[in-house]
Amino acid sequence: MAQERLMSKKKPAFPVCKALDAYLDQYNRKIEIPIFYDDLLRFAGSVVVYDNEGEDTLWVRVYYSDSDRLEIDLSLKRVYSILHSDGSDRIFQYLNVDFVDYCTFGNSKPFRIRVRNILNDNFTYFYVKKTDASRIYGLELEHMLSPYNLNFLVYQDTLIEEHIAGIPGDVFIKDMLPDCTESEKAQLAKEFVKFNERCMIRLLGDMRSYNYVIVPVHDFDHVVYKIRAIDFDQQCYEGKLKVYLPQFFKENNTMVDLVSNKLLSDSVEQYKVEERSIVAKRIISSGNRIRRLIQIAVKDKISVPENVDRLRTEIHDLTLDVHFKKCETMGEILAEALDFVKRNYEDVSMKQIIEKRIKI
Repeated sequence: MAQERLMSKKKPAFPVCKALDAYLDQYNRKIEIPIFYDDLLRFAGSVVVYDNEGEDTLWVRVYYSDSDRLEIDLSLKRVYSILHSDGSDRIFQYLNVDFVDYCTFGNSKPFRIRVRNILNDNFTYFYVKKTDASRIYGLELEHMLSPYNLNFLVYQDTLIEEHIAGIPGDVFIKDMLPDCTESEKAQLAKEFVKFNERCMIRLLGDMRSYNYVIVPVHDFDHVVYKIRAIDFDQQCYEGKLKVYLPQFFKENNTMVDLVSNKLLSDSVEQYKVEERSIVAKRIISSGNRIRRLIQIAVKDKISVPENVDRLRTEIHDLTLDVHFKKCETMGEILAEALDFVKRNYEDVSMKQIIEKRIKI
């Protein structure tokens, strides 16, 4: 049987409205930077980047004319200083821009820049992308509602994102998962359940295996694995609820099988409730910041009417909460989804979960 195609149309980029622009300014996300996305498009040529196995990575390494290269290198060093330091030029003498890569795949078509400290050869990456309101909402929600903080900058039509370190999900599933111990596989299954739930709650879509990373963390005598989203283009756009659940993408079938093989159904439900509860607590602790962001999203256009109609119907059918039937924008659906979680799960305790005193 052919698998349902979850996404068929390319998502358009949405402009940053005045209210969102003011929000970014208030929370120090809006900072003047010395280079724009379009400046990096002035490359004179490129070569394909291959991985260690000789496979095309879908990235190309670009190069610039001598005159452009000097200006671009200096500007990229300044961006690095603004993103990771105090914005001054004192560290420029220790920095080298090793390369600039351009991705030919996906919606955002980002540039990836590697900056190296010449004193010790430590290096890091950052990304330059076109500004898109969907992506900004996704980054902010990830910053507030996930276990991880994110650093990014916006200036006019250019977005600068810090690199999220980890092993790409598709690479991990193919090359590393088979060698994991049974205990590690069980722990990965638990993390995937929580990741799946977190994406649905905050309406982050398209979490195929190459759009998240697996992060191994050494803890005493064992390794703990975490899952982090790295692509936020599909925040609050699609109308199909399944798009917001990583379990329904064929690229994640191996992880879904892992959950089925390693976790009992009661454990799966327990982990779902745990994640809803911790997200509810994060909503509360984010206070005025998340309230203001949601107020802006409610009035913003970040999807199309047919997607809004379908998603509100599917979420209502799932939750039976009449509030969803009144939603007229994606921002309103998001607001109701977060409010639903906060109302129903902020006071959940482990004792309630174990004793099954709450309705899942």
